[in-house]
Amino acid sequence: MTVDRHISFAAVFNFRDLGGYTGHGGRTVAWRRLYRSDSLHRLAGPDRDAFAALGIRTVLDLRRPGEVARDGRVPELPTLAYQHVHPDHPEWRADTYDETAGVARFLADRYLELAEQGSEGLARAIALIADAGAAPLVMHCVAGKDRTGVVAALTLDLLGVSDVDIGDDYALTGLAEAKFTAWLRKTRVFDREPPPYYALTPPDAMLLFLSELRARYGSVQHYLARAGLAPDHVTALRAHLLV
Repeated sequence: MTVDRHISFAAVFNFRDLGGYTGHGGRTVAWRRLYRSDSLHRLAGPDRDAFAALGIRTVLDLRRPGEVARDGRVPELPTLAYQHVHPDHPEWRADTYDETAGVARFLADRYLELAEQGSEGLARAIALIADAGAAPLVMHCVAGKDRTGVVAALTLDLLGVSDVDIGDDYALTGLAEAKFTAWLRKTRVFDREPPPYYALTPPDAMLLFLSELRARYGSVQHYLARAGLAPDHVTALRAHLLV
């Protein structure tokens, strides 16, 4: 059965629910508890009202401080908490892209850099997601693809979701590629055409990342424990996101 996870907004292109996947012990990731998105600073008018109707309590913003300053934050709402957690990572350089290695290899390498350099921030982000009192929560970066994709993948792994489903969820961002790229061109976020890997989400990129992270650390949970995520956080995460 095909499930449409996307929630439609006029000016936010990649907002979707992470519920419904099968996790540990055959339990299901809860619907309407955890969302992922591209940047929410564009919410206005009917979009703002539709967002408020979801009852979201927490926005987890994964962008760089400079990106927040450039674009602004999610609009303020009376019951909405804003949390900014920036996992430190190198700037991407288009001249390091190797066409012969391909997009998946390039992206997986960038995600591994993020995991190494930004481990503390990633652990802090997942600790926040583990807090039942923060739910419903939506996490986002600029495109809702890379930083958001990594945090989503690590979270789903802890919940026992299969790699196939994690890769498929990552690839769903591709459905928003055309609208997001059109917005980039219109607003001139880049001073030239976006690089070829910018909006692509081949599942193999996330599968390579997860496989190589496990090869380095034994498991995602061991990696996050070394980064500072306590066992109690993992227990809490599973308690409120698996039903």
